[in-house]
Amino acid sequence: MKIRIGVIFGGESVEHEVSIISAVQAMNKMDGEKYEIIPIYITKDREWYTGEALKDIETFQDMDLIKRYCKNVVLYAKKDKFVLENKKGIFRKIVAEIDMAFPIVHGTNVEDGVLQGYLQSIGIPFVGVDVYAAVVGQDKIFMKQIFEQEKIPVSPYTWFYDVDYEENPDEVIAKIEKLKYPVIIKPCTLGSSVGISVAHDREELIQGLENAVTYDSRVVVEKVVENLMEVNISVLGNYENQQVSAIEEVTPKNAFLTYADKYIGNGKSKGKLRGAKYKGTSKGMASASRVVPAKIEDNLREEVEEIAVKAFKTLKSSGVVRIDFLIDKENKKVYINEVNNIPGSLSFYLWSPIGKDYSELLDDMINIGIKDYKKRTEKVHSFESNILKGFSEMNGVKGIKGAKKITK
Repeated sequence: MKIRIGVIFGGESVEHEVSIISAVQAMNKMDGEKYEIIPIYITKDREWYTGEALKDIETFQDMDLIKRYCKNVVLYAKKDKFVLENKKGIFRKIVAEIDMAFPIVHGTNVEDGVLQGYLQSIGIPFVGVDVYAAVVGQDKIFMKQIFEQEKIPVSPYTWFYDVDYEENPDEVIAKIEKLKYPVIIKPCTLGSSVGISVAHDREELIQGLENAVTYDSRVVVEKVVENLMEVNISVLGNYENQQVSAIEEVTPKNAFLTYADKYIGNGKSKGKLRGAKYKGTSKGMASASRVVPAKIEDNLREEVEEIAVKAFKTLKSSGVVRIDFLIDKENKKVYINEVNNIPGSLSFYLWSPIGKDYSELLDDMINIGIKDYKKRTEKVHSFESNILKGFSEMNGVKGIKGAKKITK
């Protein structure tokens, strides 16, 4: 009997289109002999849809196609089953059942623990990180603070709230300028390089800050690493066991790997994907300019691998993550940049060079998710208590009101 996998993607996020690309790639590579793949698409308006048409990237060029050929559904637990129920009509109908959820989502409101919290609350097994790792993995400031505590090297940085900048921009700018130019400006909880810019002077800094605060309530500013080599590695596993992928050297055309570098590719545009231009030949993160394996010395490679595993375990990550590093080539210093809990294209292109194809990688992720679920359900989450005994003996609502008076 096949395992029914509900692949969840989309969502109210600036990385909405990126999620669609990643999910369609993955659904086309899942082993159809083992799994029944059920796509679950969340629109930017937070509506959930399911239907076979969602496996085709062409469908997302026209929202009317989705409304016409797919079912508007809700996901919930019903008598130890996890069902997708049609929201439309007088008589609501169960459209599908799933055994496990596979979130392939990027960005705010989905990758940041919000979706994982819902899945965990209804009790469904799911692939990837839990709520806690998801929150920290999406929040660049929390992540850096935890890494600092664990003596994991991060580049010099500072951060502030949007209200700090609005009320006292000179003070914020002065704090940033202590880092010395050039600096890189990042919205705290976004990914895919959205809202990021590099500033070489005060004028560029102000432009970058004003752009960043439109995306997030907190902004992090980092000192640009000199003599920079940017490398990425993927880690597969959970807190018990970890494997590392090949290391890639990223070779962007710009000062940092932009959204276009990652997802647009070099093909000719064939249209729009839900309001954003996309390239028909794009392979997501797999299309970015890179050298695999990275041409780095053995000692640096070993250091990157060791730090990657330590960071993975520190955040209690699970499934596949991509961890980005900044290396000062001249001084041989390695800095962790950030952890991507649900990386674009699930970083399959980093596993292929060491003999693990995409289908096998997806299979491993699902098996890890099953193991994580079993471990979660083995733990004690509740206990017998008579704390409500007194309330049960009172006379309905009046009794409760009386209890409130006594406790005042």
